[in-house]
Amino acid sequence: MYLWIKAAHIVSLIAWMAAMLYLPRLFVYHAALPAGSPQGETFKVMERRLAKAIMLPGMIATWVFGLTLAVMSGAYTQGWLHAKFALVLAMSGIHGWLSRLLKDFAADRNTRSPKFYRVLNEVPTVLMIGIVILAVVKPF
Repeated sequence: MYLWIKAAHIVSLIAWMAAMLYLPRLFVYHAALPAGSPQGETFKVMERRLAKAIMLPGMIATWVFGLTLAVMSGAYTQGWLHAKFALVLAMSGIHGWLSRLLKDFAADRNTRSPKFYRVLNEVPTVLMIGIVILAVVKPF
């Protein structure tokens, strides 16, 4: 059963990360549009569906399967998992922030530039790299 849960954890993570990388990219293009434009309304639909149908379920499933694996394997006592857990908490915080920004876009309250969202788009990537290295290499 462990390997099935591990596979589900990886699939969930892929879904979550796909959305975490794509949503800020949508924000880049959305921020360049005037509020209330027809294209902006299309972006609102795309962003909402991505967040609700992929990003949120991906995050929840990643947490559920990941915590299950930590308990099943006993890895919750190991330093590498503590560090990974901290990075996943940070990723979850970014997820929450992206959800807040989504609400701002939905209400035509965005005040940030496309450049801001280009930089923000890199944060999940950096966190993901750290998480993967910790999970695979287990350096401590």
